Amino acid sequence: MEKWKILIVDDEAYQRDILRVIMENEGFAVECAENGERAIEMCHRFSPDVVLCDYKLPDMEGTQVMERLVTSDRHKHEFIIFTAHGTIESAVKAIKRGAFDYLTKPVEREKLILTTNRACERLALVRENIQLKKQLARPFAIEGVIGKHPSILKVLDFIKTVGPLNVTVLITGETGTGKDLIARAIHSASPRKNKIFQAVNCASMPESLLESELFGYEKGAFTGAYSQKQGLIESSNGGTLFLDEVGELPVGPQAKLLRFLEEKKVRRVGGKEEIAIDVRLIAATNKKLSDEIKKGNFREDLFYRFRGFVIELPPLRERSSDLYLLAESFIEKYNLVFNRAVRGIGNEALRVLMDYPWPGNVRQLDSVIEKAVLLARGDIIELADLDLPAQPSSPAGPAFNFEIPPNGVSLEEIERQVIFKAMEKSGGCIARAAKLLGTTYRTVEYRVKKYAIPRAR
Repeated sequence: MEKWKILIVDDEAYQRDILRVIMENEGFAVECAENGERAIEMCHRFSPDVVLCDYKLPDMEGTQVMERLVTSDRHKHEFIIFTAHGTIESAVKAIKRGAFDYLTKPVEREKLILTTNRACERLALVRENIQLKKQLARPFAIEGVIGKHPSILKVLDFIKTVGPLNVTVLITGETGTGKDLIARAIHSASPRKNKIFQAVNCASMPESLLESELFGYEKGAFTGAYSQKQGLIESSNGGTLFLDEVGELPVGPQAKLLRFLEEKKVRRVGGKEEIAIDVRLIAATNKKLSDEIKKGNFREDLFYRFRGFVIELPPLRERSSDLYLLAESFIEKYNLVFNRAVRGIGNEALRVLMDYPWPGNVRQLDSVIEKAVLLARGDIIELADLDLPAQPSSPAGPAFNFEIPPNGVSLEEIERQVIFKAMEKSGGCIARAAKLLGTTYRTVEYRVKKYAIPRAR
């Protein structure tokens, strides 16, 4: 975790310098401000965790600084107020208005450090409590799978139904849709959840190593095999093995994998003994395996071993109504990682995110939000904070054929039919329909409402 951030607000330069040295020596990240307006500006930019603020400032009282910031987010900063006057009246006033504590000048070093650490501890507890409440309040999430679109609700139902069963599962979907996340969720919903979960990417391993990695080998089985080694299947005994990009599995190891699925036994490379293994297999692919069978790249009998329980993950562009839920979750995640306090996404930035086709799917959205949280200039992600790669323009498709009836037709009716066909082709997804028509989300959304055209929910 990053350092706790402290903002020191005092109009006396020597006091700021003394406090800066003390706090930096204690490991805090420190910035300073000389008056109330400057403090407010720096709170929006620097986003401190604790504000050490003098009660008497040239332009306002320290409690006024606190009040102006507390109205936007009570749990973003903790305030410790300093005063040279030390009256009970000002102490009560500061505490009532929301200060964590009240210290009199000259401030004792030990008391300052103790009070600041306590403020940080309370802030951490409050933020953790808020995070837990949000997770409990989110009705459409399981093991990190978030959404309320019908296609993702179907996935959640699948996890709940198939998770407890000891069956092989195949997860299909485009790159970045979260196939690994679904595999882990299925494992967590099973009786094996406290056992090992191992993942192997079949596309990242050369064929010469893949068989020995999956099935293990005996000493002397080949050059370099100086000792016996368990394969991933054997070392996953009792748990779950996730084969990612199983469509890239070479034909040779496919035969041994099929035999394992049929007999639940493995034989190490160079070995004679068959070893009984109790492991659940989950596989994933972004390829259409039926096409790979026709090309001779995938065994049909192995495909049918997977085919019984298949779940297809929808691309993000087909469930754009879930985009804000996902983005909100990523903001929460990266606020904790980077010790930031980003509260949400501005309207213009959100509109651009909704219009974007997301070729990298949820993984790409995660990456974009991570960078936006890290670089956000304020506590709201604005358009300037987004780093979205430009998309190549689509090649021109065939001309849209439309016959004008003998009795004529209004332009409005033509528009209605075009929007209807685009929504039909996109499965009711406005973002997808907008892409097909080469226009904006807002334009299609307005006309969908105008003509009462069905859309995805």
